[in-house]
Amino acid sequence: MLELLVAEAPVDEYERVVTEARADGAAPERLAELERARDLSLRIRELFDRRRQREVGLAALVDTVRDLTLPYTLDSLLKVIVRRTRLLFGVDMSWVSLYDGEQGCSVVRAADGQASAITVGFRVPMGGGLGLRAMRESGPFSTPSYLTDRSFAHSEEIDGVVRAEGLRGMMAVPLLLDNEFFGVLYAAGRSVRHFGPDEISLMVSLADLVSVAIEKARLLDRTREQIAEVAEDTLRERDSSQLAQQLHSTHSRLVDLVLAGSDLQSLTAEAAGLLGGPLSVRDSAGRELAAAGTLPEPAVADDVVTASLDAHAERRPVRTPGGLWVAPAAAGEEMLGTLVLHPPAAADEHQVQLLGMAAQCIAILLLMQRSAAVADGQARDELLRDLITGSPAVLEQVAERARRLSLDLDEPHVVVAVRPEGGIQGRAMVWASAYAHRHGGLRAMVGDRLVFLLPGGDPDAASTTLSKELSSVLGRRVTAGSSGPAENPAAVATAYQEARRCLDAVVALGGIGSTASPRELGFLGLLLSENPDTCDFISHTIGAVLDYDNLQRTELARTLEEYFASGGSPTYAAERLHVHPNTVSRRLERITELLGEKWQEPAQALEVQLALQLHRTRRVLQRKQDRPRADRASG
Repeated sequence: MLELLVAEAPVDEYERVVTEARADGAAPERLAELERARDLSLRIRELFDRRRQREVGLAALVDTVRDLTLPYTLDSLLKVIVRRTRLLFGVDMSWVSLYDGEQGCSVVRAADGQASAITVGFRVPMGGGLGLRAMRESGPFSTPSYLTDRSFAHSEEIDGVVRAEGLRGMMAVPLLLDNEFFGVLYAAGRSVRHFGPDEISLMVSLADLVSVAIEKARLLDRTREQIAEVAEDTLRERDSSQLAQQLHSTHSRLVDLVLAGSDLQSLTAEAAGLLGGPLSVRDSAGRELAAAGTLPEPAVADDVVTASLDAHAERRPVRTPGGLWVAPAAAGEEMLGTLVLHPPAAADEHQVQLLGMAAQCIAILLLMQRSAAVADGQARDELLRDLITGSPAVLEQVAERARRLSLDLDEPHVVVAVRPEGGIQGRAMVWASAYAHRHGGLRAMVGDRLVFLLPGGDPDAASTTLSKELSSVLGRRVTAGSSGPAENPAAVATAYQEARRCLDAVVALGGIGSTASPRELGFLGLLLSENPDTCDFISHTIGAVLDYDNLQRTELARTLEEYFASGGSPTYAAERLHVHPNTVSRRLERITELLGEKWQEPAQALEVQLALQLHRTRRVLQRKQDRPRADRASG
């Protein structure tokens, strides 16, 4: 037995000695002596194993202490702790949770060996579990099989997580500092395991070291934060003083350039050099007046237009989603221009303030250069108001004023009246001026409506485009009515009245956010129009059917009349036409191809019937006019 102990033989070798003696017929006294020697040897062997394990554990604990003395941040330290705990006890998983007094629970801050359920950020409820038992006893607590052990209170949420991880043997020890609980350290395996006294003692020692290390890491983190704040405050104060001096010097330099008579291009180039990036100066219509460097492609995107309106409305530089900076160059309410800057990196407060100063200096120069343009803008607004009133006494003067403003009112123009939801605000007014300039038209504010006079002959397309762009700029719906084209100054007032009535009709019919012209409103448009165009209404409604009859010598129009006269019955219509019902069905199919699938819906069916009635009345009147001519010719 002593030789086996020296050789560190496995357990079954000790049993083999007794078995062989029994097989050789040893006396009972001899067997009893061998069995006692075997038992003593196994106890000695177990004692040696325990001492060896303790030595290994203490050595690992010393290594852990060495790791814990390094200057970790709190999160890094917790990762080291759970990793060391798992290796120290040879378990499948280890994690640490810190108590959150505001939330009333513990939060897992680090975990090692987890499969899926116990992750960083998991909130451990305080209604049960091994950690709650350890906290209440202020000491370690272990269980060989967590889910089957009823010696402590269970929590359904914790049990579900333990079941998902497949954990069984588990040990928890509270983390205390000055007898105040602030967390729990866990060690767990996925098989049944009885933690011995030495392991529990080692876990307690580790927890004491961990508590001190965590508090040290917290103090170190707070110290780092305080040092960083002090350094940042010092740097900020120093930079603020230098920034104020630089801004004052730069502003004086730009003002001197303006007063010295520098042109816009020279001033823009100087400002771009100070700002450290490409700079573009644009007028109120978005046209480039001067540039230094080349802006990236997104400089022509819609977000720059939107940011320009915001900048002028808020009177400060605004950043676009693409990283550009847009600053307003304005004088009072007048939008003189816009500066677009592409900074080499993220613009700091200094660059933003400098951009604002550059915009002010450029605004002074633009105001000096464009004082005549301001008067021109006021004249354009007054011109449209006079056109809308349509007073014969001023129409001759209006035409002459339009020619001085390079407007040819004898060319086709459309009138668009718009009403934004929520009323007209500063952004809408700024946009309206830019839009009218961009399209070579006029704009004016009349009551709660913005009125535009724009070159072109399609009021539907003009109102749709204008409404869509203004809705995008304002971020809310815009309702519009349009009319035209007006081909002389006197016709503008009539077109405005029609556009206004279309706008009011759309609002009254609940079409907020829509656009409409007399043509789009169908028969209702005839009623709203000053000069109803029945031919256009007939052509727009059933023109395809009439053209088909003329080309193919068919009777689709008459079939439509009899179909409506018979209450929508193909059979009765066939009797009135003296044809087979299948013939009527085929004609109706052809009509559907020509007029579309919705021609039998109530609203469109009413317009089709009205168009048929107008067409029939026109033919009767035409025959009455032709009969006297024929009589005179025959006489």
